[in-house]
Amino acid sequence: MTEKLIRGRLLSFRRAPQSLTDTESYSYESDGALLVADGKIAAAGDYATVKAKAADGVEEIDHRPYLILPGFIDTHMHFPQMQVIASYAANLLEWLNTYTFPEECRFVESEHAARIAAHFYDELLRHGTTTAAAYCSVHKSSADAYFAEALKRGMCMVGGKVMMDRNAPQGLLDTPEMGYDETRAVIADWHGKGRNHVAITPRFAITSTPGQMKAAQALAEEFPDLHIQTHLSENHEEIRYTCELYPEATDYTDIYARYGLLGKKTLLGHAIHLSDREADALSEAGSVAVHCPTSNLFLGSGLFPMKTLMRREKPVRVAVATDIGGGSSYSMLRTMDEAYKIQQLLGERLNPLESFYLMTRGNAEALSLVDQIGTLEPGTDADLVVLDAAPTPAMKLRMETIKTLPEELFLLQTMGDDRAVVETYVAGSAMKESI
Repeated sequence: MTEKLIRGRLLSFRRAPQSLTDTESYSYESDGALLVADGKIAAAGDYATVKAKAADGVEEIDHRPYLILPGFIDTHMHFPQMQVIASYAANLLEWLNTYTFPEECRFVESEHAARIAAHFYDELLRHGTTTAAAYCSVHKSSADAYFAEALKRGMCMVGGKVMMDRNAPQGLLDTPEMGYDETRAVIADWHGKGRNHVAITPRFAITSTPGQMKAAQALAEEFPDLHIQTHLSENHEEIRYTCELYPEATDYTDIYARYGLLGKKTLLGHAIHLSDREADALSEAGSVAVHCPTSNLFLGSGLFPMKTLMRREKPVRVAVATDIGGGSSYSMLRTMDEAYKIQQLLGERLNPLESFYLMTRGNAEALSLVDQIGTLEPGTDADLVVLDAAPTPAMKLRMETIKTLPEELFLLQTMGDDRAVVETYVAGSAMKESI
């Protein structure tokens, strides 16, 4: 058994914080340590206690005075969109048709898919993200490249071959049968291999015929433990067009419900413009509304009512994500900075404890993977991020006046980016040094 002792200030959440003073919601050790054995956390706590549990001569890595947290988790990304980030467009549908769909056509080429996959994982690790849920392209080759690179790096990743059989260029269309068969092949090839999790991935109702939605339903019934990911109610034009395509449905959410695609492992990107009926339906199904703040602002899609959804009589589960490449940053810190601003515009508050909970344990709970990732609990995978709140002159100057942990977290959220990430560990292995 290979052991290492990682020392620093430890922060991990027990549950969602209720306020800035809710110290019971998290565990914090000012001089803590993690004993890592064979990729998992064997012990966590104050340094002296954990050190006493380690074998003589254990490798010791000292990250003081930095913070050590569970690695960040991103619940909605598009792996083929790395080269369309920062593409100028008026709205979602224009952006898709002008930039995104033509770019995704390139992923029929295995070499291109493999090259972009390597860059994709480099960026995740550079920004402290150790797990993500991502859409590949319609091509099985893109899913193969995505999961092969995850396996190579030992990362816990969720992903799926996109299913889409209409309203896209010919090079991006499959059929209901092909979507079913190729998704099934991806499941056989990659699900459970290493730390890979395959998701059933109809892109959204606009690009899937009723026949393909039935194929997605068949997959969901055949593989009930898999994640399902799709898009919902991102902007008003999208909603109008979707409802025209499915006139029998009560609303956008009802389309997915009719095909049995709502459940506790369903991730619904955006979900900004929901009626009360739709929010009730998501709550009853346990599905997750995934907030993508930088993307929503960049494409002018709307302001996600996070707090309203969370405090409803029938609360909706919420996760947070970058939505690369509609999103404008790979950084979960930058993402939560924009999430904070959106809540400010809505007359709400998002405190920094909540933000860091959402990026770690909260997103792990949304993925139904909290028994494996998202905390520093013994027995979980040793996916970690080490953060420096003073990596730039401006942040260093501000740190001179910071007195509390929430203040430090808020500085990291407001001004931090990849420069604040000292190291990223995947299953106990330091990864930034190899990028």
